[in-house]
Amino acid sequence: MGILSGNPQNEPLHYGEVFSTWSFLLTAKGAVAGYQTQLNHAGDGDLKKLLEESIQNCQQEIQQIEALLKENGVGLPPTPPERPKARLEDIPVGAKMMDQEIAAALSANIAAGLVSCSMIIGQSIREDIAMMFGQIHTQKAALGGKALRLNKEKGWLIPPPLHLNKTEDC
Repeated sequence: MGILSGNPQNEPLHYGEVFSTWSFLLTAKGAVAGYQTQLNHAGDGDLKKLLEESIQNCQQEIQQIEALLKENGVGLPPTPPERPKARLEDIPVGAKMMDQEIAAALSANIAAGLVSCSMIIGQSIREDIAMMFGQIHTQKAALGGKALRLNKEKGWLIPPPLHLNKTEDC
């Protein structure tokens, strides 16, 4: 048996696991506040549903990671205050975020979250942490698929220039 075998909860976290999970938690808490704000600006019903699902997913992630860090004696990052609900009509036109902008930001956040999960999985030596972030990664991938579908259906997707492989005529 090696030094780090047996029940993973009995193994210490290494510095990378501490920093990565703490940073992920800080980002998830900020994402909830951001999504709550974006929810106030969103006009499209499907986008609102996706933002609400994103908030719920982040809140689940926060609970899981907070429990892990508390069990290991790691201080938690601050939690931003809940954002109040606002009526879309009360937000001045020039100050409103457009649905396309919200959807693009959501997609970018999901993509960044996938990369973070993969990094944490790769650096983890504790199997429970790798499994936790594997689960979070899977949920984010499913959410990313929904965001992509929504962006396509609504005509909000702005693809980069498409490369068409043309052969030269002789």
